[in-house]
Amino acid sequence: MPRSAVTFDTVRKIGLELPGVEQSTMYGAPALKVHGALLACVPSHRSAEAGSLVVRVDFADRAALLAEAPELYYITDHYLNYPAVLVRLGRATPEILRDLLGMAYKFVTRKNSRSRTQKKPPNKPKPRSAAR
Repeated sequence: MPRSAVTFDTVRKIGLELPGVEQSTMYGAPALKVHGALLACVPSHRSAEAGSLVVRVDFADRAALLAEAPELYYITDHYLNYPAVLVRLGRATPEILRDLLGMAYKFVTRKNSRSRTQKKPPNKPKPRSAAR
């Protein structure tokens, strides 16, 4: 039985099942964001192959994905310094995407929660002493 084609619609359906994920755009391309932070999108840079997806993952996970399945995951020079991996949707399955989007969701929400908790409270002005 032939495998059905995986498209961004498949990605959207899977992604929208995750808490707080919303459909959006990034540089005019379809995207998924969680609490305003990019989760995944259709790549707009010309270096990406047609039919690809950009998914946010940390650098260690990206290295593991690239080593494990180079026919599915890849990176171009443009995306090298970004915590993301490119995915060839034509070689992906819904199960792979579910796992990958779950990984991305944990990465993005963990990163955002750390940045929210690490923000310092605003400086309070010191009271002036009455005697000078």
